[in-house]
Amino acid sequence: MRLALFDLDLTLIPFDSGMAWTRFLAAEGALPADAESAYLALCHRYVASELDIREMHRITVAPLAAFTRVQLDDWARRFELAMAPRLPADMQALVRRHREAGDLCAIVTATTRFIAEPFGRLFGIPHVLATEPALDARGVPTGAIVGEPCHREHKLGHVDAWLARQGLALSGFAESHFYSDAAGDLPLLSAVTHPVAVAPDAALQAHALQRGWPIVGQRPALEPPV
Repeated sequence: MRLALFDLDLTLIPFDSGMAWTRFLAAEGALPADAESAYLALCHRYVASELDIREMHRITVAPLAAFTRVQLDDWARRFELAMAPRLPADMQALVRRHREAGDLCAIVTATTRFIAEPFGRLFGIPHVLATEPALDARGVPTGAIVGEPCHREHKLGHVDAWLARQGLALSGFAESHFYSDAAGDLPLLSAVTHPVAVAPDAALQAHALQRGWPIVGQRPALEPPV
């Protein structure tokens, strides 16, 4: 058995899932009309290291505490339907090849779980390793994060812990693949036998070229927020 791991934003999908979710909720009237521009401003502050991922998560997720779990689940189902036409055919084919080969497949993303899971279902990927939102007594996200975010160097820890729960280890796979667009994922990319840079940022592209890693696709001229 081989292992196939996939980053989500700008890898499996050519856009930012958090922005897509924000636009969806704004269209539903759940967020104010300026929610998209506010989210984009937060992304710029995050990229500039003015916000860490926990603060970014708190600001963007905490407003959901105003709603019930039933309402959030309904939005998640309709968000999934809205995202289905946006899945790139080449990424669908890539995932399908791994699944048909019998590989153990998982999405490994910094995106919060309730946004990431719809994409797991759409791609037919049964395992989603994501940033875990803390839930209140109603099962509604509070904005806090449980444990370490599934982000940068912590992605490797999340993968190791997930495999260990199944009695497996990364080193036990003769072949392991990880597809990602970002240099922040270098710890996990460097830990697998087959790292692949997908439409990489400048830092990852330089690293991949230096080490002879496969590069698939090119970064858009105007990059979506990451």
